[in-house]
Amino acid sequence: MTIERTVEAVWRIEAARLIAGLARTVRDVGLAEDLAQDALVAALEQWPGSGVPDNPGAWLMAVAKRRYVDSVRRQVTYERKLDEIGRDLTEFENPMDDIEIESHVSDDMLRLMFTACHPVLSAEARVALTLKMIGGLSTEEIAHAFLVPTPTMAQRIVRAKRTLTDASVPFEVPVGAELAARLASVLEVVYLVFNEGYTATSGSSWTRPTLCEEAMRLGRILAALAPGEPEAHGLVALMEIQASRLRARVAADGSPITLLNQDRSRWDRLLINHALAALARAAGLGGRAGTYVLQASIAACHARAVVAEDTDWTQIASLYAALVDVTGSPIVELNRAVAVSMADGPQAGLAIVDSLADEPALRGYHLLPAVRGDLLVKLGRRNEARVEFEQAAAKTGNETERDLLLGRAAEC
Repeated sequence: MTIERTVEAVWRIEAARLIAGLARTVRDVGLAEDLAQDALVAALEQWPGSGVPDNPGAWLMAVAKRRYVDSVRRQVTYERKLDEIGRDLTEFENPMDDIEIESHVSDDMLRLMFTACHPVLSAEARVALTLKMIGGLSTEEIAHAFLVPTPTMAQRIVRAKRTLTDASVPFEVPVGAELAARLASVLEVVYLVFNEGYTATSGSSWTRPTLCEEAMRLGRILAALAPGEPEAHGLVALMEIQASRLRARVAADGSPITLLNQDRSRWDRLLINHALAALARAAGLGGRAGTYVLQASIAACHARAVVAEDTDWTQIASLYAALVDVTGSPIVELNRAVAVSMADGPQAGLAIVDSLADEPALRGYHLLPAVRGDLLVKLGRRNEARVEFEQAAAKTGNETERDLLLGRAAEC
Protein backbone atom coordinates (compact mmCIF):
# COMPACT_ATOMS: atom_id res chain seq x y z
CA MET A 1 0.00 0.00 0.00
CA THR A 2 2.93 2.36 0.71
CA ILE A 3 4.35 1.81 -2.78
CA GLU A 4 0.91 2.28 -4.31
CA ARG A 5 0.47 5.59 -2.51
CA THR A 6 3.94 6.64 -3.65
CA VAL A 7 3.13 5.76 -7.26
CA GLU A 8 -0.15 7.67 -6.99
CA ALA A 9 1.64 10.74 -5.63
CA VAL A 10 4.33 10.56 -8.33
CA TRP A 11 1.65 10.19 -11.00
CA ARG A 12 -0.28 13.24 -9.78
CA ILE A 13 2.91 15.31 -9.90
CA GLU A 14 4.44 13.94 -13.11
CA ALA A 15 1.44 13.01 -15.29
CA ALA A 16 1.07 16.32 -17.11
CA ARG A 17 4.80 16.68 -17.79
CA LEU A 18 4.99 13.04 -18.90
CA ILE A 19 2.05 13.27 -21.31
CA ALA A 20 3.24 16.64 -22.63
CA GLY A 21 6.74 15.34 -23.34
CA LEU A 22 5.41 12.22 -25.02
CA ALA A 23 2.92 14.20 -27.11
CA ARG A 24 5.77 16.32 -28.47
CA THR A 25 7.51 13.12 -29.51
CA VAL A 26 4.63 11.08 -30.93
CA ARG A 27 2.46 14.04 -32.07
CA ASP A 28 -0.71 12.38 -30.79
CA VAL A 29 -2.21 13.33 -27.43
CA GLY A 30 -4.34 10.20 -27.15
CA LEU A 31 -1.38 7.91 -27.87
CA ALA A 32 0.75 9.92 -25.43
CA GLU A 33 -1.72 9.30 -22.62
CA ASP A 34 -1.90 5.58 -23.45
CA LEU A 35 1.90 5.34 -23.28
CA ALA A 36 1.95 7.21 -19.99
CA GLN A 37 -0.63 4.81 -18.55
CA ASP A 38 1.51 1.87 -19.71
CA ALA A 39 4.46 3.37 -17.83
CA LEU A 40 2.29 3.76 -14.73
CA VAL A 41 1.33 0.09 -14.89
CA ALA A 42 5.01 -0.81 -15.24
CA ALA A 43 5.80 1.25 -12.12
CA LEU A 44 3.09 -0.53 -10.14
CA GLU A 45 4.53 -3.87 -11.26
CA GLN A 46 8.24 -3.16 -10.80
CA TRP A 47 8.71 -0.62 -8.00
CA PRO A 48 7.49 -2.92 -5.19
CA GLY A 49 10.44 -5.20 -5.99
CA SER A 50 13.08 -2.78 -7.26
CA GLY A 51 12.20 0.24 -5.13
CA VAL A 52 11.27 3.75 -6.26
CA PRO A 53 13.98 5.13 -8.60
CA ASP A 54 15.86 8.30 -7.70
CA ASN A 55 14.22 10.14 -10.60
CA PRO A 56 10.76 8.58 -10.95
CA GLY A 57 9.59 11.05 -13.58
CA ALA A 58 12.52 10.25 -15.86
CA TRP A 59 11.96 6.51 -15.26
CA LEU A 60 8.35 6.81 -16.38
CA MET A 61 9.35 8.84 -19.45
CA ALA A 62 12.03 6.33 -20.45
CA VAL A 63 9.67 3.37 -20.06
CA ALA A 64 6.89 5.14 -21.99
CA LYS A 65 9.22 5.99 -24.86
CA ARG A 66 10.50 2.41 -24.94
CA ARG A 67 6.89 1.19 -25.22
CA TYR A 68 6.45 3.54 -28.17
CA VAL A 69 9.60 2.22 -29.84
CA ASP A 70 8.45 -1.36 -29.27
CA SER A 71 5.12 -0.61 -30.92
CA VAL A 72 6.83 1.09 -33.85
CA ARG A 73 9.07 -1.95 -34.32
CA ARG A 74 5.96 -3.93 -35.14
CA GLN A 75 5.10 -1.63 -37.98
CA VAL A 76 6.51 -1.43 -41.46
CA THR A 77 7.50 2.19 -40.86
CA TYR A 78 9.84 1.24 -38.00
CA GLU A 79 13.03 2.80 -39.43
CA ARG A 80 11.38 6.12 -40.34
CA LYS A 81 9.60 6.45 -37.01
CA LEU A 82 12.73 5.51 -35.11
CA ASP A 83 14.63 8.34 -36.80
CA GLU A 84 11.84 10.78 -35.89
CA ILE A 85 12.24 10.22 -32.18
CA GLY A 86 16.02 10.33 -32.43
CA ARG A 87 16.69 7.00 -30.77
CA ASP A 88 18.71 3.90 -31.49
CA LEU A 89 17.72 1.59 -28.66
CA THR A 90 18.94 -1.97 -28.58
CA GLU A 91 16.57 -4.73 -27.69
CA PHE A 92 17.96 -5.40 -24.22
CA GLU A 93 18.53 -1.81 -23.12
CA ASN A 94 17.53 -0.77 -19.59
CA PRO A 95 15.24 2.28 -19.78
CA MET A 96 17.15 3.96 -16.94
CA ASP A 97 20.40 3.72 -18.93
CA ASP A 98 19.19 6.23 -21.48
CA ILE A 99 17.35 8.96 -19.57
CA GLU A 100 17.01 12.20 -21.44
CA ILE A 101 16.57 15.34 -19.37
CA GLU A 102 13.77 17.27 -20.99
CA SER A 103 14.69 20.88 -21.70
CA HIS A 104 11.29 21.90 -22.99
CA VAL A 105 9.02 20.99 -20.07
CA SER A 106 7.36 24.41 -19.91
CA ASP A 107 6.79 24.53 -23.67
CA ASP A 108 5.41 21.01 -23.66
CA MET A 109 3.02 21.74 -20.81
CA LEU A 110 1.73 24.83 -22.58
CA ARG A 111 1.25 22.84 -25.80
CA LEU A 112 -0.65 20.18 -23.88
CA MET A 113 -2.97 22.75 -22.30
CA PHE A 114 -3.74 24.34 -25.66
CA THR A 115 -4.34 20.91 -27.22
CA ALA A 116 -6.61 19.63 -24.46
CA CYS A 117 -8.62 22.86 -24.62
CA HIS A 118 -8.89 23.03 -28.40
CA PRO A 119 -12.18 24.61 -29.62
CA VAL A 120 -12.84 21.56 -31.82
CA LEU A 121 -13.95 19.87 -28.60
CA SER A 122 -17.13 20.64 -26.68
CA ALA A 123 -16.79 22.50 -23.38
CA GLU A 124 -17.59 19.30 -21.45
CA ALA A 125 -14.92 17.36 -23.34
CA ARG A 126 -12.33 20.10 -22.80
CA VAL A 127 -12.97 20.08 -19.07
CA ALA A 128 -12.73 16.30 -18.82
CA LEU A 129 -9.56 16.06 -20.91
CA THR A 130 -7.88 18.90 -19.01
CA LEU A 131 -8.57 17.32 -15.63
CA LYS A 132 -7.39 13.93 -16.92
CA MET A 133 -4.20 14.94 -18.71
CA ILE A 134 -3.08 18.06 -16.90
CA GLY A 135 -4.75 17.64 -13.54
CA GLY A 136 -3.79 13.99 -13.29
CA LEU A 137 -7.24 13.05 -11.93
CA SER A 138 -8.58 9.58 -12.56
CA THR A 139 -11.66 9.04 -14.68
CA GLU A 140 -13.51 7.98 -11.52
CA GLU A 141 -12.56 11.21 -9.74
CA ILE A 142 -13.72 13.37 -12.65
CA ALA A 143 -16.98 11.45 -12.97
CA HIS A 144 -17.62 11.82 -9.24
CA ALA A 145 -16.94 15.56 -9.36
CA PHE A 146 -19.48 16.10 -12.15
CA LEU A 147 -22.00 13.54 -10.87
CA VAL A 148 -22.01 11.34 -13.96
CA PRO A 149 -21.38 7.57 -14.19
CA THR A 150 -17.73 6.59 -14.66
CA PRO A 151 -18.42 4.82 -18.01
CA THR A 152 -20.07 8.00 -19.30
CA MET A 153 -17.04 10.08 -18.38
CA ALA A 154 -14.68 7.45 -19.82
CA GLN A 155 -16.53 7.57 -23.14
CA ARG A 156 -16.41 11.36 -23.10
CA ILE A 157 -12.63 11.28 -22.69
CA VAL A 158 -12.17 8.60 -25.36
CA ARG A 159 -14.30 10.58 -27.83
CA ALA A 160 -12.35 13.76 -27.07
CA LYS A 161 -9.01 12.10 -27.82
CA ARG A 162 -10.42 10.54 -30.98
CA THR A 163 -11.73 13.93 -32.10
CA LEU A 164 -8.30 15.52 -31.65
CA THR A 165 -6.72 12.74 -33.69
CA ASP A 166 -9.35 12.82 -36.46
CA ALA A 167 -9.05 16.61 -36.71
CA SER A 168 -5.25 16.36 -36.87
CA VAL A 169 -4.95 19.01 -34.18
CA PRO A 170 -1.26 20.01 -34.06
CA PHE A 171 0.59 19.71 -30.77
CA GLU A 172 1.75 23.31 -30.64
CA VAL A 173 1.20 26.70 -29.08
CA PRO A 174 -0.73 28.87 -31.56
CA VAL A 175 0.59 32.26 -32.60
CA GLY A 176 -0.85 35.64 -33.52
CA ALA A 177 -4.60 36.11 -33.51
CA GLU A 178 -5.17 32.39 -32.99
CA LEU A 179 -3.22 32.53 -29.74
CA ALA A 180 -5.66 35.03 -28.22
CA ALA A 181 -8.66 32.96 -29.29
CA ARG A 182 -7.18 29.70 -28.02
CA LEU A 183 -5.98 31.25 -24.76
CA ALA A 184 -9.56 32.31 -24.09
CA SER A 185 -10.61 28.67 -24.52
CA VAL A 186 -7.96 27.46 -22.06
CA LEU A 187 -8.92 30.08 -19.47
CA GLU A 188 -12.60 29.26 -19.95
CA VAL A 189 -12.00 25.59 -19.19
CA VAL A 190 -10.07 26.34 -16.02
CA TYR A 191 -12.78 28.73 -14.85
CA LEU A 192 -15.52 26.20 -15.67
CA VAL A 193 -13.77 23.72 -13.40
CA PHE A 194 -13.51 26.33 -10.66
CA ASN A 195 -17.15 27.43 -10.93
CA GLU A 196 -18.39 23.86 -10.67
CA GLY A 197 -16.47 23.64 -7.41
CA TYR A 198 -17.50 27.06 -6.14
CA THR A 199 -21.23 26.63 -6.82
CA ALA A 200 -22.15 23.11 -7.88
CA THR A 201 -24.73 23.03 -10.67
CA SER A 202 -26.39 19.90 -9.30
CA GLY A 203 -26.37 17.51 -6.38
CA SER A 204 -26.79 18.10 -2.66
CA SER A 205 -23.52 19.93 -1.94
CA TRP A 206 -23.31 23.70 -2.28
CA THR A 207 -19.56 23.64 -2.97
CA ARG A 208 -16.88 21.15 -4.05
CA PRO A 209 -13.60 22.59 -2.72
CA THR A 210 -11.46 19.90 -4.39
CA LEU A 211 -12.43 21.19 -7.83
CA CYS A 212 -11.65 24.76 -6.74
CA GLU A 213 -8.19 23.69 -5.60
CA GLU A 214 -7.53 21.84 -8.85
CA ALA A 215 -8.64 24.82 -10.95
CA MET A 216 -6.39 27.18 -8.98
CA ARG A 217 -3.48 24.81 -9.48
CA LEU A 218 -4.13 24.71 -13.23
CA GLY A 219 -4.48 28.49 -13.32
CA ARG A 220 -1.16 29.00 -11.55
CA ILE A 221 0.54 26.60 -13.98
CA LEU A 222 -0.90 28.55 -16.91
CA ALA A 223 0.16 31.91 -15.45
CA ALA A 224 3.68 30.57 -14.93
CA LEU A 225 3.82 29.22 -18.49
CA ALA A 226 2.37 32.40 -20.04
CA PRO A 227 3.70 35.17 -17.74
CA GLY A 228 3.08 37.91 -20.29
CA GLU A 229 -0.69 37.27 -20.53
CA PRO A 230 -2.67 39.60 -18.20
CA GLU A 231 -5.81 37.46 -18.38
CA ALA A 232 -3.95 34.42 -17.00
CA HIS A 233 -2.93 36.41 -13.91
CA GLY A 234 -6.41 37.93 -13.74
CA LEU A 235 -8.01 34.48 -13.64
CA VAL A 236 -5.66 33.36 -10.85
CA ALA A 237 -6.58 36.49 -8.87
CA LEU A 238 -10.30 35.96 -9.44
CA MET A 239 -10.27 32.30 -8.39
CA GLU A 240 -8.12 32.94 -5.31
CA ILE A 241 -10.32 35.77 -4.04
CA GLN A 242 -13.45 33.70 -4.53
CA ALA A 243 -11.83 30.63 -2.95
CA SER A 244 -10.81 32.74 0.05
CA ARG A 245 -14.50 32.82 1.02
CA LEU A 246 -15.15 29.08 0.89
CA ARG A 247 -14.99 28.57 4.66
CA ALA A 248 -17.49 31.38 5.19
CA ARG A 249 -19.95 30.39 2.41
CA VAL A 250 -21.49 27.39 4.17
CA ALA A 251 -23.10 27.21 7.63
CA ALA A 252 -22.58 24.32 10.03
CA ASP A 253 -25.75 22.63 8.73
CA GLY A 254 -24.53 22.88 5.12
CA SER A 255 -26.82 25.75 4.12
CA PRO A 256 -25.30 28.55 1.99
CA ILE A 257 -24.44 31.98 3.41
CA THR A 258 -24.69 34.92 1.00
CA LEU A 259 -21.73 37.25 0.47
CA LEU A 260 -23.10 40.17 2.50
CA ASN A 261 -23.90 37.91 5.47
CA GLN A 262 -20.57 36.09 5.63
CA ASP A 263 -18.22 36.34 8.61
CA ARG A 264 -15.31 38.08 6.88
CA SER A 265 -12.92 37.13 9.65
CA ARG A 266 -13.14 33.59 8.21
CA TRP A 267 -11.95 34.70 4.78
CA ASP A 268 -8.48 33.40 3.91
CA ARG A 269 -6.33 36.55 3.98
CA LEU A 270 -3.28 34.72 2.66
CA LEU A 271 -5.17 33.78 -0.50
CA ILE A 272 -6.50 37.33 -0.81
CA ASN A 273 -3.02 38.85 -0.54
CA HIS A 274 -1.71 36.40 -3.13
CA ALA A 275 -4.64 37.27 -5.41
CA LEU A 276 -4.10 41.02 -5.09
CA ALA A 277 -0.45 40.53 -6.05
CA ALA A 278 -1.56 38.54 -9.14
CA LEU A 279 -4.02 41.31 -10.03
CA ALA A 280 -1.23 43.88 -9.71
CA ARG A 281 0.93 41.81 -12.08
CA ALA A 282 -1.90 41.73 -14.60
CA ALA A 283 -2.35 45.51 -14.36
CA GLY A 284 1.39 46.03 -14.74
CA LEU A 285 1.34 44.30 -18.13
CA GLY A 286 -0.84 47.09 -19.52
CA GLY A 287 -3.46 46.99 -22.24
CA ARG A 288 -7.24 47.02 -22.02
CA ALA A 289 -8.56 45.05 -19.06
CA GLY A 290 -10.11 41.75 -20.14
CA THR A 291 -12.95 39.76 -18.61
CA TYR A 292 -10.94 38.00 -15.89
CA VAL A 293 -9.01 41.11 -14.88
CA LEU A 294 -12.29 43.04 -14.58
CA GLN A 295 -13.98 40.26 -12.61
CA ALA A 296 -10.96 40.02 -10.33
CA SER A 297 -11.10 43.80 -9.81
CA ILE A 298 -14.73 43.46 -8.76
CA ALA A 299 -13.88 40.64 -6.38
CA ALA A 300 -11.03 42.75 -4.99
CA CYS A 301 -13.49 45.50 -4.06
CA HIS A 302 -15.30 42.99 -1.84
CA ALA A 303 -12.04 41.57 -0.47
CA ARG A 304 -10.77 45.00 0.58
CA ALA A 305 -13.94 45.79 2.53
CA VAL A 306 -13.40 44.72 6.14
CA VAL A 307 -17.17 44.81 6.71
CA ALA A 308 -19.94 44.62 4.12
CA GLU A 309 -20.96 48.22 4.78
CA ASP A 310 -17.56 49.42 3.53
CA THR A 311 -18.08 47.95 0.06
CA ASP A 312 -17.59 50.47 -2.76
CA TRP A 313 -20.69 49.62 -4.76
CA THR A 314 -20.33 52.61 -7.07
CA GLN A 315 -16.92 51.33 -8.16
CA ILE A 316 -18.29 47.80 -8.54
CA ALA A 317 -21.17 49.05 -10.71
CA SER A 318 -18.67 50.94 -12.87
CA LEU A 319 -16.51 47.83 -13.28
CA TYR A 320 -19.56 45.77 -14.22
CA ALA A 321 -20.44 48.38 -16.87
CA ALA A 322 -16.94 47.95 -18.32
CA LEU A 323 -17.39 44.18 -18.22
CA VAL A 324 -20.70 44.46 -20.10
CA ASP A 325 -18.91 46.50 -22.78
CA VAL A 326 -16.29 43.75 -23.15
CA THR A 327 -18.60 40.71 -23.05
CA GLY A 328 -22.05 41.92 -24.07
CA SER A 329 -23.33 39.26 -21.67
CA PRO A 330 -26.86 39.57 -20.22
CA ILE A 331 -25.66 37.60 -17.17
CA VAL A 332 -23.06 40.29 -16.51
CA GLU A 333 -25.78 42.91 -16.95
CA LEU A 334 -27.83 41.08 -14.32
CA ASN A 335 -24.86 41.30 -11.95
CA ARG A 336 -24.58 45.00 -12.75
CA ALA A 337 -28.21 45.38 -11.75
CA VAL A 338 -27.38 44.03 -8.28
CA ALA A 339 -24.47 46.47 -7.92
CA VAL A 340 -26.60 49.39 -9.12
CA SER A 341 -29.31 48.45 -6.62
CA MET A 342 -26.75 48.61 -3.81
CA ALA A 343 -25.34 51.91 -5.02
CA ASP A 344 -28.52 53.71 -6.13
CA GLY A 345 -31.40 51.77 -4.56
CA PRO A 346 -33.51 48.70 -5.41
CA GLN A 347 -35.77 50.55 -7.85
CA ALA A 348 -32.80 51.42 -10.07
CA GLY A 349 -31.66 47.80 -10.00
CA LEU A 350 -35.16 46.49 -10.74
CA ALA A 351 -35.38 48.65 -13.86
CA ILE A 352 -32.29 46.90 -15.26
CA VAL A 353 -33.59 43.45 -14.29
CA ASP A 354 -36.94 44.09 -15.96
CA SER A 355 -35.14 45.13 -19.15
CA LEU A 356 -33.64 41.63 -19.25
CA ALA A 357 -36.95 39.77 -18.96
CA ASP A 358 -37.08 38.81 -22.66
CA GLU A 359 -33.42 37.87 -23.04
CA PRO A 360 -33.31 34.37 -24.61
CA ALA A 361 -30.04 33.57 -22.83
CA LEU A 362 -31.70 34.11 -19.44
CA ARG A 363 -34.91 32.21 -20.11
CA GLY A 364 -33.89 29.20 -17.99
CA TYR A 365 -31.45 31.05 -15.74
CA HIS A 366 -32.62 30.70 -12.14
CA LEU A 367 -30.77 33.77 -10.87
CA LEU A 368 -32.90 36.17 -12.94
CA PRO A 369 -36.08 35.54 -10.90
CA ALA A 370 -33.95 35.14 -7.75
CA VAL A 371 -32.44 38.62 -8.14
CA ARG A 372 -35.81 40.09 -9.05
CA GLY A 373 -37.37 38.49 -5.97
CA ASP A 374 -34.68 39.96 -3.72
CA LEU A 375 -35.22 43.46 -5.12
CA LEU A 376 -38.99 43.14 -4.75
CA VAL A 377 -38.55 42.18 -1.09
CA LYS A 378 -36.52 45.36 -0.54
CA LEU A 379 -39.31 47.34 -2.16
CA GLY A 380 -41.93 45.73 0.11
CA ARG A 381 -43.63 43.83 -2.75
CA ARG A 382 -43.55 40.48 -0.97
CA ASN A 383 -46.32 38.65 -2.84
CA GLU A 384 -44.61 39.29 -6.16
CA ALA A 385 -41.27 38.31 -4.62
CA ARG A 386 -42.67 34.95 -3.45
CA VAL A 387 -43.65 34.05 -7.03
CA GLU A 388 -40.14 34.95 -8.26
CA PHE A 389 -38.41 32.84 -5.62
CA GLU A 390 -40.63 29.86 -6.42
CA GLN A 391 -39.80 30.19 -10.13
CA ALA A 392 -36.10 30.37 -9.31
CA ALA A 393 -36.31 27.26 -7.13
CA ALA A 394 -37.95 25.35 -9.96
CA LYS A 395 -35.11 26.24 -12.34
CA THR A 396 -32.05 25.37 -10.25
CA GLY A 397 -30.50 21.91 -10.27
CA ASN A 398 -28.74 22.29 -6.93
CA GLU A 399 -30.73 20.92 -4.00
CA THR A 400 -29.17 23.22 -1.39
CA GLU A 401 -29.86 26.29 -3.49
CA ARG A 402 -33.42 25.11 -4.12
CA ASP A 403 -34.04 24.82 -0.38
CA LEU A 404 -32.64 28.32 0.13
CA LEU A 405 -34.92 29.81 -2.52
CA LEU A 406 -37.99 27.99 -1.22
CA GLY A 407 -37.12 29.30 2.24
CA ARG A 408 -37.03 32.84 0.85
CA ALA A 409 -40.44 32.23 -0.75
CA ALA A 410 -41.85 31.01 2.56
CA GLU A 411 -40.57 34.13 4.31
CA CYS A 412 -42.62 36.21 1.89
